Amino acid sequence: MIVSQKLEQFYLENDLDQNGGADKDYFTMKFRLFSIKLPNAEFRKSIVHIHDIEHVLFNCDVSWKGEAFIAGWEISTGMWKHVPIGFMSIWAMGFGLLTYPKQTISGYKKGLNYDGLIDKKIPKEKLMNLTIPEINKLLLKPTPKKINYSIFCLWNIISILIVISPILLIILWFVF
Repeated sequence: MIVSQKLEQFYLENDLDQNGGADKDYFTMKFRLFSIKLPNAEFRKSIVHIHDIEHVLFNCDVSWKGEAFIAGWEISTGMWKHVPIGFMSIWAMGFGLLTYPKQTISGYKKGLNYDGLIDKKIPKEKLMNLTIPEINKLLLKPTPKKINYSIFCLWNIISILIVISPILLIILWFVF
């Protein structure tokens, strides 16, 4: 089965819009007690298929548990270099560390052995006609990489600070 077919199945199984909502003006982030409707910026629309392929590649759903794994994976593969979408990955990693640390760490470690799909700059049309094993082979690094705990800790600190920064700003506002 090719990627386009796998993505159609993924969207159906996860109750998502066709094309991952790339044609919509807004997307919704769902949390346990509430949801946030956010503008679907052009940068997100242009790469949402890449993020969704990563979900399919690692058999992750769109729950925060699945998103935590993918966020960890994206940061360790260098997604952070692609501003502004990288900022969303860093934020998701921080949220994942606070809610599903095991999955976030697992995704980060797994990502050390992969190149980022976004960095391959493969046209969407070509990606859609590949199979998941072909993408896995394309991304898998020839030599496994060991975790650098200093860098990993730095990403943990940065990502958690980004998640809690609105709370910190509110506290600072009232204190000063």
